[in-house]
Amino acid sequence: MKAITLSLTLLFATIAMQSQNTNVLKTTETTVTTVKDSEGEKKSIKKEETQEIQKIELKEEKPNTLNIEMKESPVEVIKTTQITNADGTTRTVDIDRSGYYMGDNNTKYKIALDSRGYTLVTDGSKRPGLLRKTSINTYIYRNKNTTAISYFDTEGNLVIETYDYKTDTVTTKKYLREK
Repeated sequence: MKAITLSLTLLFATIAMQSQNTNVLKTTETTVTTVKDSEGEKKSIKKEETQEIQKIELKEEKPNTLNIEMKESPVEVIKTTQITNADGTTRTVDIDRSGYYMGDNNTKYKIALDSRGYTLVTDGSKRPGLLRKTSINTYIYRNKNTTAISYFDTEGNLVIETYDYKTDTVTTKKYLREK
């Protein structure tokens, strides 16, 4: 009796899972970056997976027709980025903020993913600034002279807030993301 009940439950669960009416489109883009320097060759692998899910909804049934047209429904897009570093460690990034940003005096900055966060580099700089994620969805910004708190605003711009202990003030710099 238990076996029959268990078998029927399993059968109904299988049928219910197969009857989910959704269109799913998965795409994966892999980028391999190789950097050669005095220490040797380092490879990092960036794997971006995009999943588009759309529930299938049908229009009203017309009399004396066999086929029912599909109606437009919203598409949910889920995007994840996995970074595999040269040392073999892998991390997942919710939103990839890599790109070019404009700062003071029309200086162009490049933000790129690295093994623990992001690097912030200008064309002429030898040593990059570092952005390290905190547990409260902000970043610690560090360069040779400064340690500050930073975050990305709702428009995707980078905002860095620096505390000056001599004047007891907070200075805010905004780096505009180039579209």
